[in-house]
Amino acid sequence: MAFDMKKEEDVKEFIDNLGIEYRFGCFSEGKPDSCHLLGDYLEGVKKDFEKAAKVYRSNCDESSFAKSCYKYANYNFLGKGCKQNMEEAYCYYLKGCTAGDYDSCLNGGLMCVSHTPTNDHRPKNYEKGLELLDKACTGNNAFSCYYISGIFIQGVKDAVSKDMNKAFDYSMKACNLGNMYACANISQMYRKGDGVKKDETKSDEFKKKALDMQDQFKEQMQLQFQQGSQQQL
Repeated sequence: MAFDMKKEEDVKEFIDNLGIEYRFGCFSEGKPDSCHLLGDYLEGVKKDFEKAAKVYRSNCDESSFAKSCYKYANYNFLGKGCKQNMEEAYCYYLKGCTAGDYDSCLNGGLMCVSHTPTNDHRPKNYEKGLELLDKACTGNNAFSCYYISGIFIQGVKDAVSKDMNKAFDYSMKACNLGNMYACANISQMYRKGDGVKKDETKSDEFKKKALDMQDQFKEQMQLQFQQGSQQQL
């Protein structure tokens, strides 16, 4: 059946059919990807966060579907669709990370090494945190590589020794993955000879790379702002 997406009733029918399709794929055929799509459908279309949370949790527990683990962990972290539970959030970030979701590794790692207003009760565990952040970095999560580099640049009293060689390696990977702040750090390291042999030419090269990324970011934000303004007209 062809749907005319300009007609409101056809759009509604199409969306309702999606829900039926995802439910069938999840509950009747036992497809983990369909279950995750059902969770997204309940979240994004129906705005039924409680049911979405249950679907994500079940799909994580029963099928180890990484993105469902990540979504359910986020729900617990934010108190969305369920009571806020930081221990549950951490547990499901670990499940998501083990299943191969690198955003889960990042968030789980951050919970180990940082304090937030909702996470003050959790004692810091830099050993586990660095393990999770390193796994996220290995999975090409640029922010995770940059965050680890910052830890080694500063060091942490009685926990992590300052190590500019490691800081350089993580910064270089983050820069290559598109993190402009890491590129700026690389420029400074080459200029000072921190963690790498001093090289003014290399320093200028990475400074230019960071500035080019900054200009691209500004252009992108300006374009998005213009598009948003046009839609409101």
